Amino acid sequence: MMCNTLDCPALPKGWKREEIIRKSGLSAGKIDVFYYSPSGKKFRSKPQLARYLGESVDLSTFDFRTGKINSILLRKSKRQRGTQFDYRNDASLVPPIRQTASIFKQPVTVMKTQESKVKTDFKHGPQEKPKQLFWEKRLQGLRACDINEEELHILELPRNIKAVGPHVTEDTLLQSIATALHISAQPVTGQMGNKSSLEKNPGVFINPEQPLVQALMVSDEDIKKQEDRVHSARRKLETALKTLNTNSIPA
Repeated sequence: MMCNTLDCPALPKGWKREEIIRKSGLSAGKIDVFYYSPSGKKFRSKPQLARYLGESVDLSTFDFRTGKINSILLRKSKRQRGTQFDYRNDASLVPPIRQTASIFKQPVTVMKTQESKVKTDFKHGPQEKPKQLFWEKRLQGLRACDINEEELHILELPRNIKAVGPHVTEDTLLQSIATALHISAQPVTGQMGNKSSLEKNPGVFINPEQPLVQALMVSDEDIKKQEDRVHSARRKLETALKTLNTNSIPA
């Protein structure tokens, strides 16, 4: 890995910014950014910086990747501070008005009954929120940490599990499968199209309801092998418990 450590003028005096370029593996060429306090404490993310610095430094316009103040966010912040006012004192509003900090006037409907009613657009049918293709890529570069803020080791998937889609790395594939197992109520079958069609036109052939993994056939032999592994692990555990109980019995 190549390292480059420099001062960070956007932070208080003594803070250092380090860039590390990965030289090998699937993520070769990716740049990791770290910050060091004057005392040498290492920070891997903007939330960590915010918790450490507290209210002493305003990080709302600080760009963690570049180490500079984001001019676009700075202009937006100034514009918002210059246009804020109390909507609840606006005499032009006619009650009933939803009392929220919205930039739009939002009249509400007064319901005289106790029944809960929901307005539905029956003309066009129920509106379902579309699912974005390859949204899992937004998780690239994120790593789980333990209680000491040390990165956990990445799990290795079996060789016969293949990713589909343009530039989908093994990390993204693992995150996609884990998300599907955690929040999806339907079976995980993977992408049913052949690999060439999925790579050629992902917008047509990739199913956003399924993880970015090529469909894998599980045979009876595979199930039998897994059952044998489970039985073997249970026998080892049973033997270990018997040995533990025997050794713990007083003479």
